[in-house]
Formats: sequence, structure tokens, C-alpha cells
Amino acid sequence: MKLLITGANGLFGSKLAKLALDKDIQVYSSDIQGLSTFGNFVKLDVVNKAKVNETFQTIKPDVVVHAASLTDVDRCELNKELAWNINVEGTKNVAEASQQTECFLIYISTDYVFSGEKGYYVESDSPEPLNYYGLTKLEAETVATQTMPQSDLFIGRPSVIYGSTPATGKINFALWLIETLRKGERVRIAKDQWNTPTLNTNLAEMTLEAIERRLSGVYHICGATRLSRFEFARKIADCFELDKSLIDKVSSTDFPWVAQRPVDSSLDTSLSQRILRCKPLTIDRALEKLKQELTEKQTSF
Repeated sequence: MKLLITGANGLFGSKLAKLALDKDIQVYSSDIQGLSTFGNFVKLDVVNKAKVNETFQTIKPDVVVHAASLTDVDRCELNKELAWNINVEGTKNVAEASQQTECFLIYISTDYVFSGEKGYYVESDSPEPLNYYGLTKLEAETVATQTMPQSDLFIGRPSVIYGSTPATGKINFALWLIETLRKGERVRIAKDQWNTPTLNTNLAEMTLEAIERRLSGVYHICGATRLSRFEFARKIADCFELDKSLIDKVSSTDFPWVAQRPVDSSLDTSLSQRILRCKPLTIDRALEKLKQELTEKQTSF
């Protein structure tokens, strides 16, 4: 099987590439910058339609996981043209190339397609994004759905992805918190923002199952536990035996964000729990896995 991953230098894409290689899948890791560590590297800007088509015709992938995206929520709000080009036009280019080469497409979306008024959203709930990032991701879902045959498209929605390895150019919430608390520094964490945080390893494993079984439709492939950012931070501190008293509980209004964030964009994983053999992990199990991965990294040097 030939697997092409866009955004392969990211937190999710890099983990997916590594696990796919462990299963003897032929991996092509594409990204707009840098050299991917896992698989055959392909430099690719998904906005460049001609390059996308050329890449697909050259590789002729069986499966494409489209994870390339502009995920900086405030940057999307400030530069809407850039956000639209990457998140919507880029997805359109990938979906059209996937349709033309008759491959299976997995599109990685986000919990931010929802308004956050209700929380614990199921797949059939009506999306209503609050910010431009969420709007572009929802529009990309629509583009993919309109382009691909229903049986050849899987849309996965994660929430607050974290993991043991920093993505290219940025550190994820869990690693940032661990490093900061280990230095004895105080942190301010929002008490009024709820998500279902997703360990990248768990997300990659669920995605691989979707590939192997050719599952189609929309699935919430995220963590199984709904909790606030503040509760998430305290869980991390407990797991890594760090000082919880350094975590200050504050309101989300205390942060100078440009874009509005959903109050509660947590996702219901009942469908994934029922259908997938690889289940969404509870927060306690996910953090134990994260701790194990970090320990293994330290002992490998």
C-alpha cells in the first residue's frame, strides 16, 4: 500500500508516518518545508494545484491522509486569504487529485467546526464555527464531501492534539506545561474552555484502522474525556508529579486572543467507541502513554 501524508512534519502527521512504516506501509511524507524524518519525503505546497497533481500522478497513492492545514487560530483570523487558500483551496486540490487517481482520502478536521454552546457534540450535530479557522475547516469538509465518492472519504475530527514530540516550529500544550512546571514557573490556564484532548499516538492508531478497514463517513477521533483546559493541566501535573499549585485558574477573557474560541467544543466519541477496535483513550490512559513515550525517548539517548 502507498500512503501519502500531507502536513507530515506536524504532530499528527509525523506520528502517523512512523506507525505506518512499522506496519510495512510504503509512506510518502509531504510538507511545505523541512525534511520529514519518516518515509520518503516529498516537498509539497497543497495550494499549488499543478504540483499537487504532479505529485499524485508520480506517486499514485492508494490512500491520502490530508493533515496539512493552517492551525494558528489567531493567524487565520488576521490573514483570512492565507487561511482560505491553505485550508480550503488546498483541500480542494488534494480532494480533486484523490478523486482523479481513485484513491481513498482521509481528511483531518477539527472540533472548532462547532460553536461551543452545547459541548459533547455528536457527528450529526450541525456545525456552526465561531472563528475563521473553524469556518475554513468546515468549508474544507464540504469541499471534500462534494468531490469524493462517499465510500472513498473519511473525515476525522480530533480536539487539542498533544504528544511526546514537538511539531515543526511549535511545542504542544502538554510538553509546554511539563517544561514550564519543571522550571518552577507559574502558568495561567483557562477554567472555562472545555475540549476532549487527543494524544497524537491514539489519533494515528485510529486513523490507521480507518485506512485498513476503509471506513467512510464522519468520525470524532479524539480523546474520550471531556475536561477544561485547567483540569487538563492539573491531570498532566498529577501524572508527571509536578507542582499543581503553580497552575493559576483564570478566565479565557484574560487572554488577548484575536479570534473567539468555543467555550465547549468537546466531542462525543460514542460512534468511534462502538465501531473502532482501537478505542479513543481516556485522559488517564492517554497521559500514562505519553509518560511512557517520554521515558522511552530519554532512555534512548
